[in-house]
Amino acid sequence: MSARQIRRRLAQMVIVLFGISFFTFILTYLSPGDPVTAMYSASGSMPSEAVLEATREELGLNEPFLVQYWNWLTGCLHGDFGTSYSMHKPVLQLLSSRLLPTLKLAFTSLLIMLAVSVPLGMLSAVYRGKPIDYLVRGLTFVGVSMPNFWVGMLLLYLFAIQLKILPVVSSGQGFQKIILPAITLAFAMMGKYTRQVRTAVLEELNQDYVVGARARGIKESTILWRHVFPNALLPLVTMLGLSLGSLLGGTAVVEVIFSYQGLGNLAVTAISARDYPLIQGYVLWIALIYMVINLIVDSSYELLDPRIRESQKAPSVGKKDGSRPSEPAEAAAFDGQSM
Repeated sequence: MSARQIRRRLAQMVIVLFGISFFTFILTYLSPGDPVTAMYSASGSMPSEAVLEATREELGLNEPFLVQYWNWLTGCLHGDFGTSYSMHKPVLQLLSSRLLPTLKLAFTSLLIMLAVSVPLGMLSAVYRGKPIDYLVRGLTFVGVSMPNFWVGMLLLYLFAIQLKILPVVSSGQGFQKIILPAITLAFAMMGKYTRQVRTAVLEELNQDYVVGARARGIKESTILWRHVFPNALLPLVTMLGLSLGSLLGGTAVVEVIFSYQGLGNLAVTAISARDYPLIQGYVLWIALIYMVINLIVDSSYELLDPRIRESQKAPSVGKKDGSRPSEPAEAAAFDGQSM
């Protein structure tokens, strides 16, 4: 990706973030309920109406909508996302403390998913139409059909309650604390990626270069891992980028089930407490991370596919007057036909 394309994408990201911030703010502004009342209710006390009104005035909630949005937006541009109503801490501090655990959970689930999906997908493609192919496809159907919360409760019941080899609560550090939430997130992705790997490998196995490699006596394992798999990798990278972005924003249910202290759990707590600054900051952070991941994935295409690099390096042909270089050849072909 050229520098000009990167600048264009960054400009698009700024516009998208501005739109997301506006719609997020207006939705929280129009949502029912009073955040000040919810804030005092969470602390277990309900002051008089005069105190409530003074708190609203202090937080700027009595200002017009555009004034509130402008104050919040200018604060975000300076790195100040506001203060949490329910936790009484800076939003940026709360999001920063929960980001690393969510990243660990997302990357661990992706690694587990790849370790299972890639071999199964290639195995299903190589033995297409055979019993092992039908078995793998049946397992992927089950994986796609089962929702995350159901898988999480099954794993929790089996490994934490019955076998007692893993903890019920995943609120600490260490591999044992993260393994059940990571497997839960990876379970549904395994089915989707296994099918995608199977489709991509089957498409590559029908290419001419595979037939030529087999005719030259190259081993099947070498053809699969050194030639077929790299060519099938490009669509998988696109899906990985999208999946990582969705994982960062979609771990809320799993984090709540396992009491995992990540961004999703924090977002659920903020929604329950009507903590508007925390909700707005969370949405803005997730949107920014999602777009940055997609930019990195798009930039990686040139490293994975040599054809894209060659197309970027190829000079543009044509004359300054706008005439096409193929015109003389077309004219000669036309003269040859008219003779």
